[in-house]
Amino acid sequence: MSTLHREPATKRPDLLAEPVRQALADLPADTAALFEVAEIDPALADTEALCRAFDLPLEASANCVLVTGKRAGELRPAAVLVQASRRADINNVVRRHLDVRKISFTASEEATAASGMEYGGITPVGLPAGWPVLVDEGVVTEPEVCIGSGVRRSKLFVPGHVMGELPTATVLQLAL
Repeated sequence: MSTLHREPATKRPDLLAEPVRQALADLPADTAALFEVAEIDPALADTEALCRAFDLPLEASANCVLVTGKRAGELRPAAVLVQASRRADINNVVRRHLDVRKISFTASEEATAASGMEYGGITPVGLPAGWPVLVDEGVVTEPEVCIGSGVRRSKLFVPGHVMGELPTATVLQLAL
């Protein structure tokens, strides 16, 4: 996929946010070896701009959004990973799965502080251990997906099924 120059992510820690570097180091070596990283112009960090610039199909690119649900004063954060060609049903499927009454997208300042990643580069790889990662079933069926690397100046490429195998991942039908 794409004309981007890709390298093993474990060989280019300078292109990864610290939590992502640590998460890859904590994965089994054979799984970590499946992650490749490509340096990009930060102006192309937006999914549509990247896909247009490098002729990447939207369905092979996955967006990660952080949400926060609330029930009886308790906050329940989660990550939602869905193909760029689809929209996640946050208000129904995700809200019910988290068993919360209210749910909203996490504010950018809170998202970056909690994740240790740059806004626009947030990825499910390396999020805090207690956060559920809800992965749309369409992501895991893709032979390869392009996701954030924790920073805006690079992207990760990995087989889709790996996203469903992350330690806190749950695969659901999330897309509308």
